[in-house]
Amino acid sequence: MQRVASLVAAFEHIARTRMAGVPLLHAALRTEAVGFQPQADDDGEAGLLGVLVTPWFMNLLWLPGAQAAPLALGATRPRRLGGETLSFLGGEEGGCRFEACSLFSPMFEFADQHAARAVALAALGHLRQPQAAAAVTAAPVVKAAPAPASAAPGVPTRRGLLFGRRAAKAAR
Repeated sequence: MQRVASLVAAFEHIARTRMAGVPLLHAALRTEAVGFQPQADDDGEAGLLGVLVTPWFMNLLWLPGAQAAPLALGATRPRRLGGETLSFLGGEEGGCRFEACSLFSPMFEFADQHAARAVALAALGHLRQPQAAAAVTAAPVVKAAPAPASAAPGVPTRRGLLFGRRAAKAAR
C-alpha cells in the first residue's frame, strides 16, 4: 500500500502549500485514506479502491492494478463498481497514477473527520456489494421515503452520496 501512503503524503503537502489559506479548506478535516483494498471492478479489472478525504474534497480513488495501463491524465472513463457506473478522471500526484471520482467538494457539510470517514465507508460498502445484490438495491423507487429522523442533518444519505444528491434533496 505504498502508493496509498504516497498519495496521502502528496495531498498533505498540497494542503500545507498550494491550498494554505484558501477559504474552501475545512479546518476540522485532515487528509486520510479510507478503506483502500484490492477489488475488481464489475468488468473484472483489478485495482485498489478507496476514498481519499482531504480538507477540500472527498474522492473515490481507483489505483489500477499492475497489469492495467493507467488512464491518461485528464481523460475520463466510466467504471462499473457494485452495479453503479461512475465517471473517473485520470490523475497523478506524488508519483502515483490514479483515477478519481468526485464525491464531495467542498467539505463544509461534514462536522468533523469522523462524519467524513463514516460517509466514505458507507460509499465503499455500497460499491463493494456483490453485483446481484447491487442490482436489487438499485431498483427504481416510485417515491422516495423521507430521511430517517435519526439521520444527522446535513450528512448525505448513501443513495444521495452515490447519485449526487444531498440528504435534503433526497428526502423530497
